[in-house]
Amino acid sequence: MFVIVTRNFPPSVGGMQSLMGDLALNFSKYGPVKVFADADEESDSFDKKQPYSVERVGGIKLLQKYRKNNQVELVCSRHKGIRAIISDHWKSIEKISHNICAQIPTLCLIHGKEINHTKGSLSNTRMLSSLKKATYIIANSEFTKKLAISKGVKADKIKVINPGIFPSKKISKKIITKAANIVGKSSPKLISVTRLVKRKGLHSVILALKNLQAIYPNFLYVILGSGEQAEQLKSLTNNMGLENNILFLEKTSIELKNALLNQSDIFLMPSIQDGASVEGFGISFLEASMFKTACIGGKIGGASDIIKHGVTGFLCDGEDQGDIYDALVKMMKKDLYKKMGVAAQAYSKKFIWNTQIKKYLKLI
Repeated sequence: MFVIVTRNFPPSVGGMQSLMGDLALNFSKYGPVKVFADADEESDSFDKKQPYSVERVGGIKLLQKYRKNNQVELVCSRHKGIRAIISDHWKSIEKISHNICAQIPTLCLIHGKEINHTKGSLSNTRMLSSLKKATYIIANSEFTKKLAISKGVKADKIKVINPGIFPSKKISKKIITKAANIVGKSSPKLISVTRLVKRKGLHSVILALKNLQAIYPNFLYVILGSGEQAEQLKSLTNNMGLENNILFLEKTSIELKNALLNQSDIFLMPSIQDGASVEGFGISFLEASMFKTACIGGKIGGASDIIKHGVTGFLCDGEDQGDIYDALVKMMKKDLYKKMGVAAQAYSKKFIWNTQIKKYLKLI
């Protein structure tokens, strides 16, 4: 049996939620899986459809990890042959006993923001103490590994395993037509699929697009997502006179999202660091690459694990609108984005889940 202890899990939406759901599904191909996850109002229907067992822990948020810890330790004491404990966050194993972690291989994932505490601070001390219990610490990128080492985590315990991706499913003709109607005859077709927060760098993208408008007046930029910066970005769009070129979509189905990625020429998410918040990886780049969509990412963060600069896309300074503009112009020259898109799709195949899950299994 594999035991997964997580604060983040579907049907809640987000990168970490998707990752933990994907891990549960992939581990279930190699044996029974028991997931301990936070309660969710819409979890019942989701949980019943899964090929693994999910136990939800509710109640007061502050006490959830103690309840979850008790349930995990009970299962571990009653069942022999538990192959591993997999945790989404150092806080998820913080209250699990050293004895349990010493007996069972324990893998704790790290992503970026949650370990980026000032060295010597209380949060940093707690994080290091919790991670000492892990057999291995799984970093989502080389960037996150280096960040962890700089915060005091022992390098020999860290293994880099990038998040995986499933092969793209065939999109129905109805949805393909719907996506085609959305983007119309615009050129170039640009897209971002992300939470609308400062560190995603979309403010600079919009400023760069004002200059691009002079060369490509018929471009379309689809921003798919929601978040605290939504109204600010919409206001900036109007102030720049780009309301006819930028389309905000808050929610779509997964199939329509994929269809829009398939219709797009270039994916943009030139992330920056916002305080402690950094882009540890960026699964959206992989999703775009699967559909032959060239990518523009940020120089800061883990995008360099996915984007091969000058080959599958460009890495830019997300705070420099000129850098983003130059990357867009280079991509459009002689349709370089098409060549990059083909290279991106080929490179994305190394991240297929069937390959990535075996890297976890080798550590157990």
